[in-house]
Amino acid sequence: MNARNKFYFFTSRDPLVIAQKDSVAELAVEHGFEVVEHPDDADIIASIGGDGAFLQAVRKTNFRQDAIYVGIATSDQKYLYSDFHIDDTSNLRAAVKNETTEVRRYPVLEVNLNNEMTYYCLNDFYIKSSIIKSMTMDVSIDAVPFETFRGDGLLISTPTGSTGYNKSLGGAVVDPMMKSMQMTEIASLNNNNYRTLGSPVVLSDSRELTLSLDKSGNFYPIMGLDNEALSIQYTDFISIKISEKVVKTLKIKENSFWHKVQRNFL
Repeated sequence: MNARNKFYFFTSRDPLVIAQKDSVAELAVEHGFEVVEHPDDADIIASIGGDGAFLQAVRKTNFRQDAIYVGIATSDQKYLYSDFHIDDTSNLRAAVKNETTEVRRYPVLEVNLNNEMTYYCLNDFYIKSSIIKSMTMDVSIDAVPFETFRGDGLLISTPTGSTGYNKSLGGAVVDPMMKSMQMTEIASLNNNNYRTLGSPVVLSDSRELTLSLDKSGNFYPIMGLDNEALSIQYTDFISIKISEKVVKTLKIKENSFWHKVQRNFL
């Protein structure tokens, strides 16, 4: 890893978290790092908080491709993205200064709405009915019709996102070394009249998934990217694929994705 020494710290507006950030920033300066006020000037972007803070940091700084993202936890809770702890930043300092530290690259979803607006997410994208009624979508893979979905909605997740909402829906936990996305159903209708595959589908990074919404529903779906809601009034076509963008983090010894899965779930 090339030498990096410019930190930008991303925090919530919580006064306690801001105070913790200031303390870490002072330590960074004492050890020869530069702390910058704008993320565009940084080559290391550090979130203070849990996984939600990390996701926000990545999104709010526009998925920087020339920066490393690190998560600094403020509690003893186990996290997927926060590899370091606010009370012991010595291992972060060592990892950053060590030029042999490897970089981990996490796949990112690229979501396009109505062939107009493009968004990115690290964890997942979901679409749900906004009324007390099931929604209907025609699902295609590489422009080839696959199924007509009827139910509460669909979740599309990355490998790192597979441990979240996807897992609670019965989806598979996928190794992030596999550049892939997973489509998981949310309460699908399966009976003599309606039929879906009824199981999660894992697609490679060469595939493109498209969702065409039934226009007769006359409702605005609820959509979310990671931990943020999308405020889009009308949507009738969505395309989803693995982006060329990645999120770069530090690869810490004995803290692989599967170490984290084991600590969080077993």
